[in-house]
Amino acid sequence: RLGLERADTAEKALTVIVDLLQKYGQGGNCMESHMVFTYHNSFLIADRKEAWVLETSGKHWAAEKVEGGVRNISNQLSITTKIDREHPQLKEYAKSKGWWDGEKEFDFAATYSYVNTARMTTSRGRYCEGYKLLNKHKGSITSEIMMQILRDKESGINMEGGFMTTGSMVSVLPQQPDLPCIHFFTATPDPAR
Repeated sequence: RLGLERADTAEKALTVIVDLLQKYGQGGNCMESHMVFTYHNSFLIADRKEAWVLETSGKHWAAEKVEGGVRNISNQLSITTKIDREHPQLKEYAKSKGWWDGEKEFDFAATYSYVNTARMTTSRGRYCEGYKLLNKHKGSITSEIMMQILRDKESGINMEGGFMTTGSMVSVLPQQPDLPCIHFFTATPDPAR
C-alpha cells in the first residue's frame, strides 16, 4: 500500500518497499489465533509499462523484472538465477552463513529457502497450480479469467480452513495512457463470492 501511495512506477514502488524493509524489517503473525506463524513476503508490482516480482527473506531481497509471459507468486521463493535487483549484501550474507560457496551460480530460492516458506506443505502445490492455470489461458487472459483463477478452490489458490484466502485483487492496466486503469477487489471474506 505504501508503494502505491508513494511511487508512480512499478520500479519506484519496489524501491519504496525495499527501503522500508531495510529500515523496519518485517514480521507479524499471519494468523489471528494464538499460534505464532510468520513467513516472509513476496510482491507482484506492476504499472502500465512494466512488472516486477519482489521476494524477501528478513531484510534481504531479490527482484526480477518480468519480461513477458505469465508470472505468479505463492508462499515460497520463486526467483532463482534471474535477479535484476538485489539487496547489496544478499550474496555476502549467504556466504557468511554457509548457504552459498561463492563459486556456483547464485540461486536466490535455493539459497534462502531455509525459512518457513520452504516448509509450507501446500505452497508448491499452489504455486504450480497457479502457474498451470495462468498458462492454460496464456495470450487470452481477461479480468474474468483472472477472477475465475483466484476463485479456484480445487487448485488451492482460494484456500479454505485454517489458512483461508480472505481477499483477491484483479487490475487491468492498459498500456495506452488515455484508457483508465480498473481495479477489482473482493468485498467478501471469500473470493469465491
